[in-house]
Amino acid sequence: MKKVVVAVLLLVAVAVPAMAKTEITLPAGYGQQEFKDLSRDLGLAISYVPLAPAEPLGNVLPGFDAGVEVTAVQLDTNQTYWKAVEAVSGDKIPSTLPFPKLHIQVGLPVIPIDLGFVYSTVPTTNIKYMGGEIKYAIIKGGVVWPALAVRGAYTKLSGVEDLDISTKSLDLSISKGFLMFTPYAGYGKVWIDSKANSPLVTLNEEKIDENKGFVGCKFTFFPLLNLVVEADFAKVKSYSARLNLHF
Repeated sequence: MKKVVVAVLLLVAVAVPAMAKTEITLPAGYGQQEFKDLSRDLGLAISYVPLAPAEPLGNVLPGFDAGVEVTAVQLDTNQTYWKAVEAVSGDKIPSTLPFPKLHIQVGLPVIPIDLGFVYSTVPTTNIKYMGGEIKYAIIKGGVVWPALAVRGAYTKLSGVEDLDISTKSLDLSISKGFLMFTPYAGYGKVWIDSKANSPLVTLNEEKIDENKGFVGCKFTFFPLLNLVVEADFAKVKSYSARLNLHF
C-alpha cells in the first residue's frame, strides 16, 4: 500500500505538468496490430477501478460515498504504436498518465446492492471518460465472515475524435474489516470494444478481452471521512487513491 500512496503523490507532483498539449490522434498508415495494441492499452486505462471493499454501503438505511480520486496508469510509451501517435501530436506521451476523477457510490437500503458513477478528464489532453457499476454483495460480511461481492461495470471514452472505445467488466471481490482498516482483493475480466473514426485510416473494429486483478485497502479515519488506495494488475497497471465523504 505504501507504493500505491507514493506513486499517486509522485503523479500529482510530476506527471501532470509534463503533459502539456498531449493529443491522441491516429496517424495515416496506422496498422491493424498497432490499433489493437493501442486499443488494449487505452481500454485498460479507462476500465472501471472499484476503489471499494466488497461489503455493501447500505444497510437498513441507504449509504452514500462521494469522493475525488486519481489513478496513475502506467504505459509503455516506447512501443512503436505509441511512438506513431506521439509523432502526430508532436508531444511525448508520459509513461505515467494521470486520471483525476469524481466518483459517487450509493448503497441501497435493505438489499445489498451498490450503484456507482465515475467521471474523468485528463488535464491538457483530449481524453475523457465516464462509467458506472452495479455491485451485489453475495455475503454482506460481519464479525467473523468476510464480505463477498460480484460487480459489473461499463466505461466509455469521449473527447478523442479518432477513437470510439468502451469497456465492460465483471469481477468477484472479497474484503474483511479490522478496526479502521478494510483490506480487499478481486479478480475479473475486461472486454474492450474499439472502433477507428479517423478518415486517414481504414481499420477493422477490435474486440479484446483481458484479465485484471486488484488489491486495495479502505482506511476509516472519522465517521464521515475515509481514504481508499488500490493497485490494479493487467497488461496495463494502475495505482489509485480516493478521498471520500461518507453519509
